[in-house]
Amino acid sequence: MKKFNIRKVLDGLKEVSSSTPSVQVGPQENHLIQETLQSEHFQLCKTVRHGFPYQPSSMAFDPVQKILAIGTQSGALRLFGRPGVECYCQHESGAAVIQLQFLINEGALVSALADDSVHLWNLRQKRPAILHSLKFNRERITFCHLPFQSKWLYIGTERGNIHIVNVESFMLSGYVIMWNKAIELSSKAHPGPVVHISDNPMDEGKLIIGFESGIVVLWDLKSKKADYRYTYDEAIHSVAWHHEGKQFICSHSDGTLTIWNIRGQGKPIQTITPHGTLCPRSCRGADFRNSVAVKTSSTTEDPFIILSGGLSYDTVGRRPCLTVMHGKSTAVLEMDYPIVDFLTLCETPYPNDFQEPYAVVVLLEKDLVVIDLAQNGYPIFENPYPLTIHESPVTCCEYFADCPVDLIPALYSVGSRQKRQGYSKKEWPISGGNWGQGTQNGTDFIIMLQVLYKLKTAKVFDRNRSKEDKGSNEVSDEDPFAIQIMAWCPESRMLCVAGVSANIIIYRFSKLEVTTEVVQLLEVRMQYELNDIESPDGGGGGGEQTSALPTPGASPQTSGPPSHPSTSSNNSDGGNMPCLKVRSTPLKQSPGYQVDLVVQLVWVSGEPPQQITSLALNSSYGLVVFGNSNGLAVVDYVQKTVVLNLGTVELYGSNDPYQRQPRSPRKTRQPSGAKMSRKLSLPTELKPDLDHRDNSFSRSRSSSVTSIDKEAREAISSFHFCETFARKGDSILTPCLFVGTSLGTVLVLALTLPPAGEQRQLQPVIISPTGMLVRLKGSILRMAILDSTGSQLSPAYEAWYEPNITADGEEREKVRKRRPVSVSPSTSQDFNESQYAVVCSEKQAKVISLPSQICIYKHSITETSFILRADVVQMSQGMCVACFCANGHIMTLSLPGLRPLMDVNYLPLTDMRIARTFCFTNLGQAMYLCSPTEIQRITYSQDTCENLQEMLGELFTPVETPEAPNRGFFKGLFGGGAQSLDREELFGELAAGKASRSLAQHIPGPGGIEGMKGAASGVVGELARARIALDERGQKLGELEERTAAMMASADSFSKHAHEMMLKCKDKKWYQF
Repeated sequence: MKKFNIRKVLDGLKEVSSSTPSVQVGPQENHLIQETLQSEHFQLCKTVRHGFPYQPSSMAFDPVQKILAIGTQSGALRLFGRPGVECYCQHESGAAVIQLQFLINEGALVSALADDSVHLWNLRQKRPAILHSLKFNRERITFCHLPFQSKWLYIGTERGNIHIVNVESFMLSGYVIMWNKAIELSSKAHPGPVVHISDNPMDEGKLIIGFESGIVVLWDLKSKKADYRYTYDEAIHSVAWHHEGKQFICSHSDGTLTIWNIRGQGKPIQTITPHGTLCPRSCRGADFRNSVAVKTSSTTEDPFIILSGGLSYDTVGRRPCLTVMHGKSTAVLEMDYPIVDFLTLCETPYPNDFQEPYAVVVLLEKDLVVIDLAQNGYPIFENPYPLTIHESPVTCCEYFADCPVDLIPALYSVGSRQKRQGYSKKEWPISGGNWGQGTQNGTDFIIMLQVLYKLKTAKVFDRNRSKEDKGSNEVSDEDPFAIQIMAWCPESRMLCVAGVSANIIIYRFSKLEVTTEVVQLLEVRMQYELNDIESPDGGGGGGEQTSALPTPGASPQTSGPPSHPSTSSNNSDGGNMPCLKVRSTPLKQSPGYQVDLVVQLVWVSGEPPQQITSLALNSSYGLVVFGNSNGLAVVDYVQKTVVLNLGTVELYGSNDPYQRQPRSPRKTRQPSGAKMSRKLSLPTELKPDLDHRDNSFSRSRSSSVTSIDKEAREAISSFHFCETFARKGDSILTPCLFVGTSLGTVLVLALTLPPAGEQRQLQPVIISPTGMLVRLKGSILRMAILDSTGSQLSPAYEAWYEPNITADGEEREKVRKRRPVSVSPSTSQDFNESQYAVVCSEKQAKVISLPSQICIYKHSITETSFILRADVVQMSQGMCVACFCANGHIMTLSLPGLRPLMDVNYLPLTDMRIARTFCFTNLGQAMYLCSPTEIQRITYSQDTCENLQEMLGELFTPVETPEAPNRGFFKGLFGGGAQSLDREELFGELAAGKASRSLAQHIPGPGGIEGMKGAASGVVGELARARIALDERGQKLGELEERTAAMMASADSFSKHAHEMMLKCKDKKWYQF
């Protein structure tokens, strides 16, 4: 009979009832580390978005506040002020933004969407919010117009009608301009959608309405009838007024411009074809997609006519262009991408004043260009925003916090030399807003992003490939130069880049320019063969002499650094052919990152090399290690040699826990018939593929892994250099390399390094496999070492020095003998104290005590999904593991106890772009590529979330509105000046009545002070509300005081003039007047 054990039952009940799914295994009396991180230290929120707005659709500019707004096809709003003042907002519906209108100098913005809704945004708070929304039910919105200093918004529709909305209450007026009243009564055809609305600059009571069919109507708002109608045969794209209000210009679909007098109905007074003769009808005319602008200057009589498009569709090599016509000169400015919209920047917000255009903002599909109109040649302004990160598609991201203080100035110094010349000398014209505080608990939290330096890795390779090479290698689905993985040491400034073509480039940072006669190259053969494998000796042997004795699974074959890269491709069987050819001509390398060594995996027995799945760099040891599905290779970049080249199976020695089946016999294939897949993948070989049906990841192996190899092939998924106990029971810390595999195994390699100085250049590095440390479920993603207090032990590093030093031999020797340094606590650690190895896989996390190698904590992170990214990060209160799951959850676990601290369902619709680019860093920060052109930064720190309101910049700043233009004595006397209009009297409910309730639905927004009252909570929220209330009150009092002072000054002036007039006319007779 089986013995009943009550202890097991009690243990089981304890585990089920525990709120923490972490499991403690092994003795724990010696592992009592006080954990300071708690759940209340974590909160997830978005901080700021950088980069170019993806798929832009509209643009607006506030000339007083100097703020630019860009809307996108996904319903996003990006607001730009001075560099460092950026804001991102999102419409809930996700419909495309078709038009934006600022309430100039009012701190508000109106957005019109493709789903026929109009929204009012409050920009007076750091995070703009919607105050009101209006959803049209029966008509589709095509155009909006909001006159300066008016509260009535004109909305044109697809049916040709115009509705009027009060922007204060967002209620419709009963005043409607119907299309059938606007056009001729005798006309039987519908005029088409409204494509333009604007009021006469000199008479607010006159409204010009442009219909798509070519009809333009001048509407009298008071008499509610059309004064004049102007008809043209071609469709209208846009209309623009001359500031005097006597003429307007139209752009048409056939590439012509027509200029009209408002009192002449018959024909246009002038027809202009900016780009030559009209093209035949068969080519569909030309394109004026983005209108025309007419701007005048007080210094010259010639107006500026600025237009986009106008070129024939069948023009060979046609490029998008912006045309600037000024007097008799016409400048055609070619653009790199299609033009979405353009705006002319003028000093005055008044449409009836001389416009004095000083710049043109051109919104392209993938760029933002600002052109200086005041300088000859129309140079562009240097763009200070980080809008060029998508210059080529982004494939991977890494995020570093707490970098050395001299690193950013060094990168800026060399990056500033890369800038192109010929920019405008004036300051960037979009200069509104104010910066935030930008500090958090004494630590800088940088809201601004700036491009410091740009490195092109393709320069190392020869782009001019022969026809034979094209036939065999032109099979990539991606750019063959695309970057797959990066490894960077900020302290030593060493950089290592792995490409999709199975190549690794090692860079050193130098402030001096150098010309490299021959790029140094190492070629590595990595072949996966399980036939006739002989297990190495039990002591992990074979590793000491692997550089000299080839192993059966993978034989290192290297060509010396000076060898010519083409020598490897002369073999008739293709045994040594690389995927890319390193350039053979001298390479001039500017200050910055310069190539030190190129490592290439070559074809073996007619088979292409497998993609690199993992990469690590250690500047203290002078080693770079990389791995793929065949095994790993360690490169000594100091001596330019391969130290170790082992198949994954051989790392286990005789203790391989897996029953592997040998590969089926395969004939040697010629490289001409083989294809190398260069599809970008995740660092692990088990790649998640997006299933569009359920928006979740499904598991599938790489296409390069055949079904018969699935059980046998084990990829190297991660590395970690450290100083720890190499073997169980060791008492001395030694340099080690932890190797993680796709089957969840962590293996340890001990490193024996020669002394620093001249011996480091001559003696070999010896690497000894010491066996398996631990096994987990899923591919290993991250490894780290903690000391006995729970603090992370950073890998040793070498401080940066100038590699191209030109001093004498004695100074060179000093640099060479400089010993590597390590700032990790391990330098002062007692050898008797233990360490903790933290290992995180796609499914689990474990903490192992060293040197006993006993698992003291383990935690199952997910069962139904898998982890895409895991990092061991430093928070201000302690260490934790941060994980991003394929189902969109972001989780944090305490260290070393692995207690769950946060679990937020952040991104339920994760895609491959986010999976590839998501990364965590210290101080509770993370980032990912949220679109092909934008970086989204988030924080998971409660401290940062609470202080974020202070850190963000302010979009709205109190600025005095410029004075209205002086009408002049004669214009005031004879009525030649601008005519004002009491719109309230025309459009108010008393005069116009109420609009139909079924026409549109009013939706109160959550924004403004009311929305913030509900959203804010806690002491911080109360303080924020009080501060906002004080600001609002102070601003209103200030405005009241200004108005009172202005009224008093006006009254004094009137009294003075009246007294002077009385004295002047006192003794005059009636006939003397």
